[in-house]
Amino acid sequence: MLLFVGLGNPGAKYARNRHNIGFMALDRIAEDHGFGPWKARFQGQLTEGKLAGEKVLLLKPETFMNRSGQSVGEAMRFYKLTPEDVIVFHDELDLAPAKLRLKQGGGHAGHNGLRSIHQHIGETYGRVRLGIGHPGHKDRVAGYVLQDFAKADADWLDDLMRGISDGVPRLAAGENDKFLNAVSLRTAPARSSGTAPKPVRAATKSAPAAHPEAPEDTRSAMQKLMDKFR
Repeated sequence: MLLFVGLGNPGAKYARNRHNIGFMALDRIAEDHGFGPWKARFQGQLTEGKLAGEKVLLLKPETFMNRSGQSVGEAMRFYKLTPEDVIVFHDELDLAPAKLRLKQGGGHAGHNGLRSIHQHIGETYGRVRLGIGHPGHKDRVAGYVLQDFAKADADWLDDLMRGISDGVPRLAAGENDKFLNAVSLRTAPARSSGTAPKPVRAATKSAPAAHPEAPEDTRSAMQKLMDKFR
């Protein structure tokens, strides 16, 4: 059994915030892969389903971002899971928009949701880091992550969600490279390998005109001799 956690803040006010991209990813997975209805459990919203034959729980903590670990720890203990059974989907300032990276263990890099999870279950859980870009200065970070995605972000955000949904069975199966490849096919589709034929270059010199053939001489030898003396 695996526990996939999406980070965000509860309520319609925050639904389209950059900070809520983890919630968005879990909503897309649940919708596309036939998970059951969301139910209020473990101080959050929980649904169950199967991916690649593996039972998977999807959890969206409703404790607000900086207390996400309370919900995650409660669910993990109830199902007797280890931190290695947990994968957290979260926004990542240090990645460009539409970029996605996987990470196992390590620090929280100042992310309040991850910081809280560290406090409750340790640091060895997995992460799906979802790039949202950086506002350019650390003083602008708080306002930036709590702003809605711009209209210009709609296309890449939808491609990223589609890619996650396409590949998530591979993630559940532990096939991380195949998961990343599925995401890449949506966010950076391969260009056609075919190349347009090069135009034919014009000749620098005109080809000499063909001389018309002389008509066949059908005169007899006597006629040729008589014509010679005319």
